Amino acid sequence: MTRTGKIFSWTFVILVLLLAVLVLIIVFFDWNRIKPPLNAKVSEELHRPFAINGNLAVIWQREPDEGGWRAWVPWPHVVAEDLSLGNPDWSKKPQMVTLKRVELRISPLALLAQRVVIPRIDLTEPNAELQRLADGRANWTFKFDPKDPNAEPSNWVVDIGAIGFDKGHVTLDDQTLKTNLDVLIDPLGKPIPYSDIVGAKAAKTAQDKGGAPQDYAFALKVKGQYHGEKLSGQGKIGGLLALQDASKPFPLQAQAKIGDTSIELAGTLTDPLNLGALDLRLKLAGASLGNLYPLTGVTLPDTPPYATDGHLIAKLHDEGGAKFTYEQFNGKIGSSDIHGDLTYVASQPRPKLSGALLSNQLLFADLAPLIGADSNDKQKARGGDSKQPADKVLPVEEFKTDRWRAMDADVEFTGKRIVHSEKLPFNDLYTHLKLNDGELSLEPLRFGVAGGNLDAQIRLNGRTEPLEGRAKLTARRFKLKELFPTFEPMKTSFGELNGDADISGRGNSVAKLLGGANGKLKMLINDGAISRELMELAGLNVGNYVVGKIFGDKEVKINCAAADFDIKTGLATTQLFVFDTENAIIYIDGTANMATEQLDLTVTPESKGWRLISLRSPLYVRGKFIKPDAGVKAVPLLLRGAGMVALGVIAAPAAGLLALVAPSGGEPNQCAPLLEQMKAGKAPVTVKPTK
Repeated sequence: MTRTGKIFSWTFVILVLLLAVLVLIIVFFDWNRIKPPLNAKVSEELHRPFAINGNLAVIWQREPDEGGWRAWVPWPHVVAEDLSLGNPDWSKKPQMVTLKRVELRISPLALLAQRVVIPRIDLTEPNAELQRLADGRANWTFKFDPKDPNAEPSNWVVDIGAIGFDKGHVTLDDQTLKTNLDVLIDPLGKPIPYSDIVGAKAAKTAQDKGGAPQDYAFALKVKGQYHGEKLSGQGKIGGLLALQDASKPFPLQAQAKIGDTSIELAGTLTDPLNLGALDLRLKLAGASLGNLYPLTGVTLPDTPPYATDGHLIAKLHDEGGAKFTYEQFNGKIGSSDIHGDLTYVASQPRPKLSGALLSNQLLFADLAPLIGADSNDKQKARGGDSKQPADKVLPVEEFKTDRWRAMDADVEFTGKRIVHSEKLPFNDLYTHLKLNDGELSLEPLRFGVAGGNLDAQIRLNGRTEPLEGRAKLTARRFKLKELFPTFEPMKTSFGELNGDADISGRGNSVAKLLGGANGKLKMLINDGAISRELMELAGLNVGNYVVGKIFGDKEVKINCAAADFDIKTGLATTQLFVFDTENAIIYIDGTANMATEQLDLTVTPESKGWRLISLRSPLYVRGKFIKPDAGVKAVPLLLRGAGMVALGVIAAPAAGLLALVAPSGGEPNQCAPLLEQMKAGKAPVTVKPTK
């Protein structure tokens, strides 16, 4: 062998020996020797205490999932025991995280490309105490170089495939959310298949979407407070959280009680590293939908007790903001059924709720909480903080306008059939609700009523303080025989009710809005009948008294009833209020004060020629809306009609009411001649009743 060959041979042998020695050193090296510098380095980088207090070992093994020549490269399997990570200086608690044991393996070849590839980390008995102060400081936020906030980010990339865990304990003290939770995680005695919880059909759907969810492996128990409300719950989760493979769904199942709200869910979480997507069957129940606002940030109306069951799909990193869709849900609100689809997008500048809702059978009383018109007991049950005074009719509960500015909305609602009492002959309902930067509109708000329609346009501006509101209402072709279906004399009537109203006001409740309202109210009724029986049917005790005083107990035909009110600062004043009956013309004059809820009306009948009536003095109606008083004025009967004609004050209101005259089933409308006479400034006492 030449001299050169011997040199190369010895060099090769020495390199092999050195490599063998290096391998032996690595294999048999006591890794506990590096714990002090390792602990110090990690503590320095994290700016908080870190320690491996127990044994540290590295075992070299081939990676079975690798192929080709890479399969011959051994990977280090790291095992560390008794680990702790401390809290930042501002925390009063020493430790943030403790672990009994951590196991992981690292790809050595990836290190050459400045990548730390860890296919899986297994955590034994993890315990974490998470904190966030009211100023936003959180112990799970790390500052790697506070001295140089503009420092270049590291070129190293950490890639963790999955996290396995077993029994653990997590606490959360979040002062910004007024939340304090205590979560215990325990292994189930035996894993439970996903299909056993959600059903075979749902499991098959999940598998078709991208992979079969793993079995449920751990039980959860949680207690504490969430947004200031008492919380308790339990559930089940899987045992392996896949961080990199978004196609592997992580199973979730839970039942929780937060305040008066009950929540049940079962489904999957995918792409958990980024909170990528949720696919859950979600059940909700509670005292009022409005109580969900502190928990979810979604502005919903106050309602009677509710329960829903639907499918929640969440795309937490959707373009334009996280997107939540609650689809094909069914449920009940009060005694009304509810169905539909809703989508909530966490967009900018405000989140937005959109969708369509349907009720096949809507109980009219279930709409009362929308304006605070339910009873005090029901308000208390749903968490309302106002008390309706016993002597007030108009609801005093205030609208929560601060919530209106928290999000936008575009929702359609259809009530196919309204269940009502005989006093409220509503048939159906449709409305399109829009909420934009604190301004709420219902355009249209449409009711089917007694064979006709009540169309409204309502706008409430919650950006102002107090609230500004405006309502335009149009009532057309309310059939009198359908308005009073049990009143026999009305069953053959072709008469109708028509009316218009345009009212605006300021105030944070219905009572305040109407108490300071301005506007107009007009109404016209033709071809009807009146009696004490009708007043009793309508629940109008004062009307019962007045009709009884004028006509006695008999039924009297109404040719026309016309009303025109002018409203200023909550005071509704009669411009024209007249009943033309076959026996007499009845004038009503006075005011209705909506701020104080006081009536002050004078009822003056005028006999039609030979059909004399016995009353010789006008009547009065005074007192609170809820229980007015009526009686006979101690003054002689005045020629009310002649006086009005002399003053010329009825011509303009009569002309305005003529626009409401409409044909009724081919029959002549008897309001037209009455109003034409008044328009011409003539007293209508000579109008002859129709035979």
